[in-house]
Amino acid sequence: MTSENKKSSVAALTLSAVGIVYGDIGTSPLYTLRAIFDPEHGLALTTPNILGIISLIFWSLTIIVSLKYVTLVLRADNRGEGGIMALMALALNSVTRHSKWHFPLLVIGVLGATMFYGDSVITPAISVLGAIEGLEVAAPGMSHYVVPLTIFVLVALYSVQRHGTAGIGRFFGPVMLVWFIALAAMGIVNIIASPVILGALNPLHAFRFMLENEFLAFVALGAVVLAVTGAEALYADMGHFGRKPIRLAWFMIAFPALTLNYLGQGGLLIADPTAIDNPFFHQLGSWSVIPLVILSTMAAVIASQATISGTYSMTKQAIALGLLPRMRILHTSESQIGQIYIPAVNWLQLVVVLIAVIGFGSSEELAGAYGIAVTATMMATTILTFFVTRYRWKLPLVLCLGATGFFLVIDIMLFSSTALKLFHGGWFPLLLGTVLLTGMLTWKRGRELVFENLQRHAIPLDAFLQSLFVGPPTRVPGTAIFLRGESDGVPHALLHNLLHNKVLHERVVFLTVRIKEEPWVALPEQVQVVELGHNCFQLNIQYGFKDEPDIPGVMQHCATLGLPFEMMETSFFIARQTVISAPGGGMAPWREHLYVAMSRNARGAADYYQIPTNRVIELGTQVEI
Repeated sequence: MTSENKKSSVAALTLSAVGIVYGDIGTSPLYTLRAIFDPEHGLALTTPNILGIISLIFWSLTIIVSLKYVTLVLRADNRGEGGIMALMALALNSVTRHSKWHFPLLVIGVLGATMFYGDSVITPAISVLGAIEGLEVAAPGMSHYVVPLTIFVLVALYSVQRHGTAGIGRFFGPVMLVWFIALAAMGIVNIIASPVILGALNPLHAFRFMLENEFLAFVALGAVVLAVTGAEALYADMGHFGRKPIRLAWFMIAFPALTLNYLGQGGLLIADPTAIDNPFFHQLGSWSVIPLVILSTMAAVIASQATISGTYSMTKQAIALGLLPRMRILHTSESQIGQIYIPAVNWLQLVVVLIAVIGFGSSEELAGAYGIAVTATMMATTILTFFVTRYRWKLPLVLCLGATGFFLVIDIMLFSSTALKLFHGGWFPLLLGTVLLTGMLTWKRGRELVFENLQRHAIPLDAFLQSLFVGPPTRVPGTAIFLRGESDGVPHALLHNLLHNKVLHERVVFLTVRIKEEPWVALPEQVQVVELGHNCFQLNIQYGFKDEPDIPGVMQHCATLGLPFEMMETSFFIARQTVISAPGGGMAPWREHLYVAMSRNARGAADYYQIPTNRVIELGTQVEI
């Protein structure tokens, strides 16, 4: 690739990153200052307080986003992939499976992921509400239409998800670029009108504000967090864009535009304190409100789209890592493998988003719920980063503690502040996270119990084949493929087939799929063939948690390893397990019943691995847990 092509591809990726990665944090100016100076907090709208708050916002963006995420956390990539799931896999890989830290790290990672789900529910609700609330500024009588219009926009957004974002995705970057230019321009206009606000760049204003206001300042911190929501998205999207475009988009476009706009809103409030009812829409006067409502609604929809797509991606990773049951995953783009649609997640998320919109009714009320989800994910990220820097990168303990400890202190302060909003909306993402955490850990433990049960009753494969061919059964033409777990012994489907049909195919293949705690596994490393004798083979397939399981695709590659397949002469035998909750050990009865319900609704293995349905024979088996 020529240097000119490289430059153009970096420029294109940077523009795309502006649209996808910074949509969430880019829409924060819609509601942040309004939430901070909410009359409930009792924070006086004085010049020293305004300077202190804007200073806190600027230094939060600098320390949390620029230093922590863009500089440090983006280095912790799992083969180019980012996000809490990739980071958790990296941290788990840096300690042994039998380490005392393995389970706590798993819980921290899963908890961080469930909080990301909470964030992805609140982002569409608060962003679209915040944008449409501009109508109240244009015409106070329109306030009754804000919630119905928000519901209409959100239902329309979720309804088009099945068509994918390939068509409209190309407009995300340019629209968000216009949005950031508008943010910067509005900020400059108000800074010129009230240049005293530039003093907020001095961190002394932030310290003075904290010292003078004490508890009120601590409460305000919970709302200052709103300015950094979406920081997790830039790490989660690293695999799509790469480090360089994400960093360029932040330092060249998003960071300057956000800084200018927050300074501008602060300047406006110093000059005109009455604008506090909605400072964002008062920045340019009444003539600009309707155009701003249209532009901000478009920006809010793009911000929502980014979190919706992020939810699909995280769900797919969670399924691969054994934290959620298999679900139907549809691909919405022939050229981009990452563009997926999960119907069950889409409609469930829409229901919860609509509950949030109707239940809270305004962006101000939702602000309390938002902060706690964001800060919990930030804390989880910081803790996991410590284990990666210490045990994977082998950096000195003092350096690891110094780097992550500094950020952890800030995360704990912010989380403590947002926790004060527990009864004012903070319970919502925590309840959502608790439900998801329970479901994920129940599914993981249930799978372990099923595995243990199968192992207890497993017949060693080598010994079985040896005894089977002492007096071999009748061999029939064709190839039989039996799916088996890593330590399952003889597949139940093979035993059933021999018991009822009393025949064996002329070629028998035992297929085992393993998911590694890495995002991608190269095709040559995915396939391993082991000859077992008597025309029987063990076929091991390894996938990363972001790889697309495609058994027929891998089987084509097997020809190069001396094991060609003719699909029309191949049958797949799969044992469909019916899990039964039995009294005694295992989990608590209610968790066992939850696992059984999840298991019954899980997508079939054949469907998940893209095995042609007309080549599948399913045989039932019961497993007690």
